[in-house]
Amino acid sequence: MSENENNENNKNNKNNPKREETRGKNRTGSQNKRSDKQSDKQSSSKLSIEDMASFCKRKGFVFPSSEIYGGMAGFWDYGPNGAELKNNIKNEWWKFHVQSRQDIVGIDGSIISNPKVWEASGHVSGFGDVMIACKKCGERVRADVLIEEAKGIQCDGLTAEDLGKIIQENQITCPKCGAFAWEEPKVFNLLFKTHVGAVEGEKSVAYLRGETAQIIFSEFKNVFEVSRLKLPFGIAQMGKAFRNEIAPRNFLFRCREFEQMEIEYFIHPEKKNDCPFFEEVKEEKLLVYSAEMQEKGTEAEQMTAREALEKGIIQSPWHAYWLATELRWFKRLGAKPENFRVRQHAKEELAFYSSDCWDLEYKFPFGWKELQGIADRSDYDLRQHTEHSGKDHSIFDEEMKMRVMPNVVAEPSLGVDRSFLVFMYDAFDDNKERGNIVLHLHPKLAPIKVAVLPLVNKLNGKATEVYNSLKEKFVCFYDKSGSVGRRYARMDEIGTPFCVTIDFDTLEQEDVTIRDRDTTEQARVKISELKEVLSKLLEGEITIEDLK
Repeated sequence: MSENENNENNKNNKNNPKREETRGKNRTGSQNKRSDKQSDKQSSSKLSIEDMASFCKRKGFVFPSSEIYGGMAGFWDYGPNGAELKNNIKNEWWKFHVQSRQDIVGIDGSIISNPKVWEASGHVSGFGDVMIACKKCGERVRADVLIEEAKGIQCDGLTAEDLGKIIQENQITCPKCGAFAWEEPKVFNLLFKTHVGAVEGEKSVAYLRGETAQIIFSEFKNVFEVSRLKLPFGIAQMGKAFRNEIAPRNFLFRCREFEQMEIEYFIHPEKKNDCPFFEEVKEEKLLVYSAEMQEKGTEAEQMTAREALEKGIIQSPWHAYWLATELRWFKRLGAKPENFRVRQHAKEELAFYSSDCWDLEYKFPFGWKELQGIADRSDYDLRQHTEHSGKDHSIFDEEMKMRVMPNVVAEPSLGVDRSFLVFMYDAFDDNKERGNIVLHLHPKLAPIKVAVLPLVNKLNGKATEVYNSLKEKFVCFYDKSGSVGRRYARMDEIGTPFCVTIDFDTLEQEDVTIRDRDTTEQARVKISELKEVLSKLLEGEITIEDLK
């Protein structure tokens, strides 16, 4: 599911299938101001989200969608470099979570399903945010965001009535016209409605999926029967989801069309404390921000996954395992561990069926925000689909010789677009010494792996030979325009790890210069060895220094 169990349609806010992105603030009472002592000094020193959007546009990563017609809020198009980076992120996620594991398989479900799927899941009746409209200018905003931005008050778990009272008591005015004249707040359903077939009517109504999770649940029986899986196991999916957000904002962080990478991990209901993989990650360090720490207004604490489990802060070894595993995935691709923390949901934030939920959060320029939710969904979804479809979703557990309804002990649900932002921010370096931006992307993620640069146009023939010999193995770019220094800078700015320069010595010695993006160090390599050397450099098996 992904982005926060937030239920403002139900009086107690505990019924909504939506996981709206966690706000990641301290909680010292439902109407208390933020006191997050994990200071914002680091985030304030980062490039602003507006400047990041501008950089992404200039360098061909992301464009405002349909900009020639004025654009459309909440929709973005990935440019040449962005499409490559995004695909690399998805490929690395799939490789790490699906292809390299024996306990997880993947599916690719449809964007439009039978509407009964969304009725069973609760999305049709309870997938919403609280909206409030200004009587004077007609501006419509999310009530919780209005309060957060005006007063810094934590609003997780509050009803429409609660939010309305806070707005009235604090006399919060319209951000557009400045008037204090609000209509009553009401719940706005986020599902995009459409029609299937030639005739529009009540019977043709369908929905763009609001999350990828429900497709996994509705296909659970088919996947289990053909995959020969045994508990515990997971089903993964990557794909688009759509939410008609009231106030899309912060560039790629909150969009109306976005992409998810998600796993539903199923276990035997009697084996919630039996995680066979925990030993692999037990010493992984986490910055832990528990519900109790938030309630008391204390700082997050760094500890290992093992320590968090032993102290009872993280209660489930499965949660500890998946939080550590997901942080490890980001780290192995170059993300900076100091920008991450794990935050436990307060009781008011939990869905009624969830015993616990943790978020992996990242420190964006606008504060700590959710990257990934790790929720315990119990057997809620499978039971819902059993009840509404009339098809039994229980399975026979061969090991324990009994029929069970599997429980979702964890739901690692990650946004592709937010991951994109994380890797861009942690790679971004305004290098004053060089006088240009250097994007220190991990080689596995870099849009272009190798640039081939002839020193002068007279060397185009030889340079083209080198380029043609490399392009089948690596994503390459051929650049002959401008001074070689300027071409190096252009490659730095889009994250190309290595440049191969062809000079006049190449004609006589059959060798080239390889230049390292991060260090600017260079080494000469024979053309006959170039493929092998570049492969080792990109895999991190050797460095430029090893070639000298």
